[in-house]
Amino acid sequence: MMGFVFIAKMKYCFVAEVFITLLWQANSFSFPFITENCQKHGLFMAGGDGSDSEWMKALMDASGSNPGEFEKQMKMKGLLGKKGKSDDKLSANAALVKWLEGEGDVYLSEASNWGEAPHPMAISTDTRDEATNESSGRGLLARRDINEGDELLKIPLRLCITKDSARRAMGEDALPAEINEFLAIACQLIHEKYVLGEKSYFKAYIGVLPETNEVNPTFAWKDEDLEFLEGSPVVAATRSMQNKLRFEFESLLGGENGLSTRYPDRFPEEHFTFENWLWAFTMMFSRAIRLRSLAQGESLAMVPYADLINHSPFSQAYIDARASGDWLYKTGEEEVILFADRGYRRMEQIYISYGPKSNADLLLLYGFAVERNPFNSVDVTVGIAPRTQSFVKEIAEDDSMEVDPLAEEKVEFLKSVGREDMVDFPCYADRYPVELLEYLRLMQMTREDTRGKPLADFDYSRSISLGNEAAVLKSIIEAVNRQLSKYPQTEDDDANLIRDKKMFRLLSYEKRMAVRHRRNEKRLLKRTIAALEKQVIQQGLDSARLERAEGSTLGKVLPGDEKKYGMKQRTALEDRLEKMGLPVDLK
Repeated sequence: MMGFVFIAKMKYCFVAEVFITLLWQANSFSFPFITENCQKHGLFMAGGDGSDSEWMKALMDASGSNPGEFEKQMKMKGLLGKKGKSDDKLSANAALVKWLEGEGDVYLSEASNWGEAPHPMAISTDTRDEATNESSGRGLLARRDINEGDELLKIPLRLCITKDSARRAMGEDALPAEINEFLAIACQLIHEKYVLGEKSYFKAYIGVLPETNEVNPTFAWKDEDLEFLEGSPVVAATRSMQNKLRFEFESLLGGENGLSTRYPDRFPEEHFTFENWLWAFTMMFSRAIRLRSLAQGESLAMVPYADLINHSPFSQAYIDARASGDWLYKTGEEEVILFADRGYRRMEQIYISYGPKSNADLLLLYGFAVERNPFNSVDVTVGIAPRTQSFVKEIAEDDSMEVDPLAEEKVEFLKSVGREDMVDFPCYADRYPVELLEYLRLMQMTREDTRGKPLADFDYSRSISLGNEAAVLKSIIEAVNRQLSKYPQTEDDDANLIRDKKMFRLLSYEKRMAVRHRRNEKRLLKRTIAALEKQVIQQGLDSARLERAEGSTLGKVLPGDEKKYGMKQRTALEDRLEKMGLPVDLK
């Protein structure tokens, strides 16, 4: 044992770790025996002074625990699910780990090995949302204390499902190079799960993927569940998503020129159904990861094991890729990596960020919402149609509507900056976009504001005049109030329903999520109104002399607007989805 002490004193870290591993594997000493003798020789001391003894304690902490000990503790805490159905999940978890270790040389053991530290995470089959106590499915927990910057996982890219793997699996003649990556990956997911089944190379990975009803994105909800979101902008985005997913399915797979007709052996109709198509997109929307640092450019990927990590809006951790190997030797392959963005305590759930997404984004794509989401927002429609001579002549029933002398110029300016007459903007709890102010400052301009200058000469990120700013803020208040009026229930109605826990639990998961979501939207909108009204008073913009001339609409939809434009064609949520690179053209 004195040789062990000498190694610790000399800080030969690698040698010490290997020595401990040899003792452990040879069962020459039990781990408690090592600990007891280290304490006997004064190697464990408190104080955090960076001494030899502190270093040795850290080495002991990093050397792993008794095999199976952590899983026993997880089971006691209910993190491995209830007996029965959870047994299947545990078997699937074990199969995934075995596949990753065998096919990808991924080290996931809780014990240290030659040159390998114990893997810091373990799979929990049943994690819970801390605020709502709703199930959030599988997740990854810290097996031991984790420090900021620690490497959490490495997964070879060759074990991931990507557009490239899909083209190899399904044939490059069927899936050409220009095909959208979502569509390509969807085809491979269906192929692996429903066509190949037990014969699939990815069987172990497919085995841990949930069913559509376990994720519950709103585009897979029943109409009776969507009715609980009446008034929310999520409904329009959900309907649009449903329609476009159907369109993409029919365009790629259906009809005489569809893949199922041209390549029936590879795309059999009995497996390439719309129901399975929805499952594939549910998996991609909720689990696929955008890898931005690949040698050939960014790519979407389904990454086994890494996609078990749940979302937190407060996490700063993002999964990405790098070349495999070390600083001296690169293997030529690539791998997916994740580092800890902060310290984690033992048994604490590990989180990553799916991006700065609102609850509407999360509910539509991932099937859940976050109670205290700093990125939450509600889309508010602001529509002020320029009162051109032709518009007034078409819409007005009498002479009460005046022509805006700047209308034609406003129309041209909107076209030049890519804006339309009726647009959506996200309103946050403590702010609203600068683009919203810029749009309304333009639309509320009068001849008096221009002082003879063309509209293009103004900086709309700044206040134009007191009268203009008053009209702008009141326009936003009016638009937000209009959004609030669309909900059939009040915030108090929702709060009372949630407060009645017995009754609330009788609702389906989808209905519970809908009630929470619509209540939070109303709260956010009310806070926006209160903040705007306070701003109007503080800036002295509530004076009667600042009332706008020339029939300002103050954000109200003009008579005939709905007749002219019909239902709003595009929402801010749909704009955000398009920027994510989704294959649906949500127009």
